[in-house]
Order: sequence, then structure tokens, then C-alpha cells
Amino acid sequence: TSLNVSLTMTAGYALSRKELVGRAVIMRLIVFTMLFSGGLIPTYLIVKGLGMTNKIWAMVIPNAVSAWNLIIARTYLQQSIPQELLEASLVDGCSYARFFWEVAVPLSGAIIAVLALLYSVAHWNSFFTGLIYLQDYSKYPLQLILRDILLGYQTAGAADDAKTVQEMQRIADLMKYALIIVASFPVMILYPFLQRYFVKGVMIGAIKG
Repeated sequence: TSLNVSLTMTAGYALSRKELVGRAVIMRLIVFTMLFSGGLIPTYLIVKGLGMTNKIWAMVIPNAVSAWNLIIARTYLQQSIPQELLEASLVDGCSYARFFWEVAVPLSGAIIAVLALLYSVAHWNSFFTGLIYLQDYSKYPLQLILRDILLGYQTAGAADDAKTVQEMQRIADLMKYALIIVASFPVMILYPFLQRYFVKGVMIGAIKG
């Protein structure tokens, strides 16, 4: 999540500045990736060719930046960090990098919280990526482990009599509900603290002025 937020904020800030040559072309390329992708097989071949299969980097690098989150960050920085503030800082001898770290980032607490929530929830619910790229059980994300536990209870010990089958089904249902709580609880704890930032982030670009 830290890597996601760092890359998204730096790219979003660069794309929000008018001084960036070719930013319109870059944004069109980014939007293009939202509409069209290479597909699962080419992506898997690239990840495998880079030697990231069965490593944690397969869960991190391919999804390091979300195009949608990047657009949200760029829009926020473009609307919330006025050009005049940058010009005044440059007159005082501030560099672009220093302006970003010492001015733009401290003023972007809302969007950083929104990005952290979106990325952390996406990682927490990561299921398909781990299923495709990971073979070592010790590296599985929580969702895959919960899936294996649930499937184990559903298929454990086929019984002959109806009473035992019914009892096994009841245990499987209880396990299913317990796993739902386990999978949702951390997000439920995190969301109330970031809710006001999340609502503000969702409203970015919804109104003008």
C-alpha cells in the first residue's frame, strides 16, 4: 500500500502540472489501459519472464499503480494545489521535488487517505492474483487461506447417515459466516477513521468551483 500510494501520488502530481510536456498524450495512454488490457496469458508470461512467480512481487509490482486511482490523485492535486502557490515557491528558490514533498504532500492528506483505503482494501481482498501467481502455501494471502479452510470443511468426511450430513453442513455454514467476519473485520475497523476522507475523495471532480 505504501508503494502504491507513493507511486500514484508522484505520478499524479507530475500529471497535474502544466509544465509537464506531453501530459495530455500520457493521460490518453493511461485511460487506454483502463479500457483495454493485454489479458491474463500475456500478463502471466511477463510476470513469469521477470522471475516474479511464487514471489510476493507478483502481488505488488503488476498492480503497483491503478489508472483509476491515478486519475483521482491527479484531479485532486490539480484542483487543490494552485499554480500560484508553485510559482511563489519557485521564486523563493524551492525546487519541484521540494515543493512536492514539503508543500503538496502535507496539503494532500485527504487524497492520501483515500488512496491508502482503496489500495489496502484491494490488497486485503486479493484472491485471483495469488491464485494465479503463487504456489507456496506460506505466501498465500489471507483470502486464499480462508478459501482452503472453507473448502476443507465443505468436503471433509462424507457421511452415510442424514443426521451426520446435516451436522457437517451446519458446521460448514458456521465456518462460512465466521470467515466472512474474519475477512471483513479489519476493513470495518479501518473505514470509520477514513470515511470523511473517502467521501471527500469520491466527490473530487463532481462539482466545479
